[in-house]
Amino acid sequence: MATVATRLGNQAIGAAGELFVQYHLIKRGIDSARLTTDSGIDLVMYVPGAREAHTVQVKATNTNYPYGVGTAPQLWFPFPVTCRAQWLAVVDLPRDLAWLLPIEDALYLARGRGKAGTTTLMWYIGDKPKRATIPAESDFDQYRIETVADRFVATESVASERDS
Repeated sequence: MATVATRLGNQAIGAAGELFVQYHLIKRGIDSARLTTDSGIDLVMYVPGAREAHTVQVKATNTNYPYGVGTAPQLWFPFPVTCRAQWLAVVDLPRDLAWLLPIEDALYLARGRGKAGTTTLMWYIGDKPKRATIPAESDFDQYRIETVADRFVATESVASERDS
């Protein structure tokens, strides 16, 4: 039976991104909660045994396509330069992939400044074309949500054992 593609609105894309991030966190034993108001922080996550919770801004996309004739597909995640969250999670819904970056890293790696006070985290999917000015997806492997979440849990496990 063929599946029918559904066009999602921005709110649905955002909610799907938040739930996708929560799924990956809880799968690794990291608790999280969605906030009820749009204050620039979408999730609060708590690693059991940690001394504090962390805040997360989630940006999701339901498209990844070339941004010009003859260019490779790219992902673009605009986010506020003044983001108050400690972490930026970005989600590629069509491919079921997510990344989790400390906000300082996200701001350092982002490109450009928009009139609305935004900057954009972007990269090529697959190989980076010659003379490309933005990175390839593989340059972000260290930020894959699985890798970062597993690091959180391992760090807190070591800290808990030390405190025992």
